Amino acid sequence: MRAARATLAFLRSQPFALVGISIYALFIVLAIFADQIATHDPRQILFSGAYRVARYLPPSATHYLGTTAGGRDIFSQLVHGTRSALTVGVTAAFCVVFLGSLMGLLAGYLGGWVDRIIMRLSDIVLGLPFLPFVLVISALTRPGTVTLVASVALMLWPNTARVIRSQVLSLRERGWVEAARVTGCSPMRIIFVHIAPQVAPLAALYGSIAVGWAILTEASASFLGFGDPAAISWGLMLQDAFANQALSREAWNWFIPPGLCIVALVLAGFLVSRGSEKLLFPKLGD
Repeated sequence: MRAARATLAFLRSQPFALVGISIYALFIVLAIFADQIATHDPRQILFSGAYRVARYLPPSATHYLGTTAGGRDIFSQLVHGTRSALTVGVTAAFCVVFLGSLMGLLAGYLGGWVDRIIMRLSDIVLGLPFLPFVLVISALTRPGTVTLVASVALMLWPNTARVIRSQVLSLRERGWVEAARVTGCSPMRIIFVHIAPQVAPLAALYGSIAVGWAILTEASASFLGFGDPAAISWGLMLQDAFANQALSREAWNWFIPPGLCIVALVLAGFLVSRGSEKLLFPKLGD
């Protein structure tokens, strides 16, 4: 109860974090209740009178955002696309935080050759172009959610690892760490029991940023044809709109909504990280 009140007080004092979390909450609700909110099956080909495919219908009370060139309801696709975006975003963020924190903890505490190997590996990864690497991995393997999540985790872990390492370098010199050594704690116990909880909030902050990167990457890969063809995603919606020349047809209702949803979720990750700076770094000014 006390933790909940402290969280609410913090959110009231940090409007950036409050707005970001509110955006996340909205999309989470959409993802959970997508079957109830969607007005049609997103894959169903709809027909109008005289058994004609309901192509390019404008927004109406029946089809809130109109229909696609294939006669599918755009609003239903948009709602169900939330599930793909959050699945990729949350899963990738967890993998980034786990891998980056593990590498940062080992490099910072153990030092020596372990630190040198991890840091040189992170230098190599940071030198790779992000999106082309993801596309190459997708092309060489099987395009899908697992491939995208693994690619994002492999490309983003160095950012988290470097920050965690710098914190661990400071923490390992503290008196309570030395006391743990004196009492006979093994290095692994000190790392994962004593130090890891101290850097967990910072790792979570980088996880919120990774959510936005993962969602943007999934949309980009799907738009370029390297996403999961069986999934309903915002990137595939944009690809379908582009292939059917929605812009030249002025079908704004087709490609603007998924684009805005992508922008909103990426922005939410930035707002959460921006609003959490004062919590993690109290000495920072406004």
